[in-house]
Amino acid sequence: MADNSIWSPWRSGFILKEKEKGCVFCRLAKEKKASSKNLILLQTDLCFIVMNKFPYNAGHLLIVPNRHVGTLERFTDQEALEMMRLTRRAVKAVKAAIKPNALNLGMNLGRLAGAGIPGHLHMHVVPRWTGDSNFMPIVGGTRVHSVPLDHLYRTLLAEFKRV
Repeated sequence: MADNSIWSPWRSGFILKEKEKGCVFCRLAKEKKASSKNLILLQTDLCFIVMNKFPYNAGHLLIVPNRHVGTLERFTDQEALEMMRLTRRAVKAVKAAIKPNALNLGMNLGRLAGAGIPGHLHMHVVPRWTGDSNFMPIVGGTRVHSVPLDHLYRTLLAEFKRV
């Protein structure tokens, strides 16, 4: 029988690191200031946009409600609308700043669905390029990130000021 496993060894930094007490998204929501240290790109009264510290691809963003809410059913209409507004802004900024060939958008609702932080909903915006699932990650088990996180942060932050 063939092994149909999909490996993502670059995520081991997130999976194996010591988890901080409390909710990382709640801590970020309270910071109220975008910086290259917290990777927040934009914050409104209801939601914020932050770069994923352990990205699937360069420019992987998360749109997060400020309020700690873990199920879609508990989302207010205002939070849902603001999350979608910020998702549109994020898509526009990512397309302009780093020119991906496509994007994946989505939520992982619950730990079994892949949610690393299941108690606090968040939308993923993942840029995709032709060949980003090439032999390096599939055969070599190695992710190639060609642009440093701090450079991506500055590039995206400048674009968010325009969109």
